[in-house]
Amino acid sequence: MPLNDPAHAFVPYPDVAVAHAGTGPLSGLSFGVKDLFDVAGYPTGGGNPIVLALSGIKTRTAPTVQTLLDAGARFVGKTVTDELAFSMNGNNAHFGAPLNGAAPDRITGGSSSGSASAVSSRLCDFALGTDTGGSVRAPANHCGLYGIRPTHGRVSLMGALDLAPSQDTCGWFARDVQTFARVADVLLDTDPHPLPTKVRLLRPDDVWALLSPEVTAALSGAVQGLEKLLGASQATSAVLDSFESLYWSFRHIQGREAWMTDGPLIERYAPPLGPGVSDRFAWSRQVTDAQVQTATAFRLRFRQHMTRLLGADGVLLMPTMPDVAPLRSTSESALEDYRNRAIRMLCIAGLSGFPQLSMPLAQREGAPLGLSLLGPAGSDRSLIALAERIASMTGADST
Repeated sequence: MPLNDPAHAFVPYPDVAVAHAGTGPLSGLSFGVKDLFDVAGYPTGGGNPIVLALSGIKTRTAPTVQTLLDAGARFVGKTVTDELAFSMNGNNAHFGAPLNGAAPDRITGGSSSGSASAVSSRLCDFALGTDTGGSVRAPANHCGLYGIRPTHGRVSLMGALDLAPSQDTCGWFARDVQTFARVADVLLDTDPHPLPTKVRLLRPDDVWALLSPEVTAALSGAVQGLEKLLGASQATSAVLDSFESLYWSFRHIQGREAWMTDGPLIERYAPPLGPGVSDRFAWSRQVTDAQVQTATAFRLRFRQHMTRLLGADGVLLMPTMPDVAPLRSTSESALEDYRNRAIRMLCIAGLSGFPQLSMPLAQREGAPLGLSLLGPAGSDRSLIALAERIASMTGADST
């Protein structure tokens, strides 16, 4: 970990040398790794003392981390994660709450809290995270960063702790789109389904209807700018589906898989779990086979609907989160309410398995506010190219 960690972004493990290539496409860049990924010489704690105690020192590095090292990036430490990656607040009861470098009085969001904190606090150039229900997109929104949930399965999660495998993805953060794109060039092969130069911009009205007028107003300038830059006088209206069905289908699948992943550990060791996390696992334990069957059938129908809606050239333009990051003083109950509102937006990519890129293009009350592009499966690099184009024409990057 860095000797100076004023943001409390890194897990305080003893430093171990991690070799990286002397030259390569990521040479000169430093990066942090969410403490779900194995790094040789370090334990993998998953934000929980029992998992940490059982881990032992790893002898192999997760392939995605190794790919970055082989490309010349310099590893600087393992970053704090929300406990067992099952939270969206960025406050770990055992390891603390990393600071939001873009809005210190507000939460970072989780579960990739330490990674977002480290990048927004300029302790490294980019950082790996994971996104199951929003764990990259939420912190990206809150901390003024570029962040992506890739197409499901696009970036390897071998050598990383699971939460809900059919929803887990590996993403990353950067402050500027040029650095973000350099990482993409290393982690993503050529898009299997690239977007054409001229995209069909879609505005999901049912998503936008979830926002308050104040948030809609804060995003309106960025929306109008993107519509103009991407050659659309106005994005075409679209309707996705029932948000109650989306929400509960996502939660039932996530809950069942999370309990299958971590339930045996919880039942055997009865670890003290932090606020919110304990409640979510208790709820997950009660998810029924019938609920999972209904949710799985809905997910298949929703993916088919999204595939038809987007086709080969459609891109959803949508808010990343319901609002800016809540204040650090916000009560646990209010944070849980915010989380449940957020899941209604975030589960669109989670259920479809499609890529979503959050861009730091707006502000409200002096805090960052993200705007997202969501494209067809396999269009990840094309979405990032769109973000590069947007940044070059607007000067939107903060470096």
